Amino acid sequence: MAILYTALRVLMGVFFMLTGAVKLTEHISEGVHQQMKQQFVQFASVFPLKDLGYKPEPDLYLQAVGWVELVAGLLLAFGPQFLQEISNFVLSVIMIGAIYTLIMLKEPLAMCAPATVCLGLLLLLNIRGRGRKDKPKFE
Repeated sequence: MAILYTALRVLMGVFFMLTGAVKLTEHISEGVHQQMKQQFVQFASVFPLKDLGYKPEPDLYLQAVGWVELVAGLLLAFGPQFLQEISNFVLSVIMIGAIYTLIMLKEPLAMCAPATVCLGLLLLLNIRGRGRKDKPKFE
């Protein structure tokens, strides 16, 4: 069972590294990168801190999310356990933000599915990580 969780953690990490890289450069997929740039204009318009007077510039918002996903994905996949847990938390917050953003934009619920599945898998990895520590060792 531990191999399954390790494989899931590495796959999730690589997935987030790829999604972050697509946000950062058009060299991976120019069409997807351009689509992300257009979407982040909408995403910036419903940014959660907008009510407090902060509205991010869409290109900087795209770059920030891209770098966070890339670095957190790398740490989730290949980092030490402590950094895996931190990156899992950071990526979970990003996915909660993505779900919030899509709901605020009144997108169909099907559009929330990828972020919801990713959040669920991250929470599963988090629970698995907690279970490992709390489990008493009998010798």
